[in-house]
Amino acid sequence: MLQLGFIRNNRDIVIAGLKKKNFSEFELVDQIISLDEQRRKLQIQSDDVLAQRNAASKAIGMLVGQGLKEEAEAKKVEVSALKESIDKIASELADCEQLVNSMLVRLPNLPAEIVPNGKSAEHNEVVRISGNIPVLYADAVPHWDLITKYDLVDFQTGVKITGSGFPLYKGRGAKLQRALIQYFLDYNTAAGYVEYLPPLMVNEASAYGTGQLPDKEGQMYFMPADNFYLIPTAEVPITNIYRDEIIAQADLPIKMTAYTPCFRREAGSFGKDVRGLNRVHQFDKVEIVYLTEAEHSYAVLDEMVNHVEKLIESLGLPYRILRLCGGDMSFASALTYDFEVYSTAQQRWLEVSSVSNFEAFQTNRLKIRSKDKQGKPELLHSLNGSSLALPRILASLLENNQSQDGIEIPSVLRPYFGADKIS
Repeated sequence: MLQLGFIRNNRDIVIAGLKKKNFSEFELVDQIISLDEQRRKLQIQSDDVLAQRNAASKAIGMLVGQGLKEEAEAKKVEVSALKESIDKIASELADCEQLVNSMLVRLPNLPAEIVPNGKSAEHNEVVRISGNIPVLYADAVPHWDLITKYDLVDFQTGVKITGSGFPLYKGRGAKLQRALIQYFLDYNTAAGYVEYLPPLMVNEASAYGTGQLPDKEGQMYFMPADNFYLIPTAEVPITNIYRDEIIAQADLPIKMTAYTPCFRREAGSFGKDVRGLNRVHQFDKVEIVYLTEAEHSYAVLDEMVNHVEKLIESLGLPYRILRLCGGDMSFASALTYDFEVYSTAQQRWLEVSSVSNFEAFQTNRLKIRSKDKQGKPELLHSLNGSSLALPRILASLLENNQSQDGIEIPSVLRPYFGADKIS
């Protein structure tokens, strides 16, 4: 959530940032500023009336001590009237604050200066492309055919058990999933990330804190009986570990990683984007989350991008890194880099990771703070990245490593998978 003081003092900067983010409800900014002015006037009025009441209450005791009962009774009437006035102002102040907050949560985060202009994915900037795209044999096929050939995933039984988009991994397919998860976690913990295994459901406060609510309400699975949401990513429960806490400087930075299944409704998806493992409702992902001081967050972002890049390189996959334009970024992000691996059999790029700096947008909602050198609480910055999302990684590994006599397993995965090849 944007900070109210920043909006009040930087209206034009906020408007320009919202335009870059392809957000059109600019009138909210002026409405927020106007309501905030009203709120501040009410607060001043409340403080003034409260001071009058305190003075009158103090005077009652003095008048009683002097034997001036009539004057004391008159002061009691005055105190009673002032109390009613205070209650009325407090009610107006609460209504005003609630209205301001309801508007604030509708504003997305502002993009960083280096974010390119643009409205959709076609305007994203390619930062770099690396790796060699393999030349496959003549009869090479996409991963959904390989899955059938080697009996790795049972989509039909997944439909029977749950519905479309809920794959059932089996045999060597399940083992390869487990190998990828274990390798990703080991890679992250070796880099200093502390591993967690969080709940797969979160409450409304947690979803609100990381920006899923109210922005992505329609994309999450909701359980109304308990008012819980199935997590769309481990970022949500992991970042909420430090909600409403002041973190000691000595404990910074905070580096966390977690494996979880992720659940997304993906409403409106269709066509080639949903074929096979390209887009599913339940998938596995290993996440990294970072909490740090504001002055370090962009250096940390570069560090995280490098971390994910080395992980993809270790799998031997050709990849590219994109800097997302304003219109293609998430609601909460200030700067996002997407990683895409090349699927040779499909002849297309598949997104496998997003690494983002949210600056203080999430931590302002979550009230995650540290104390500066003067002991004053200040908001930390939060960052997160996929390290990695499995379905499209698996799809690319199967397609790019296929040959007429089987599928080669990358060398880094062989100790986890227990074999060099699927044949």
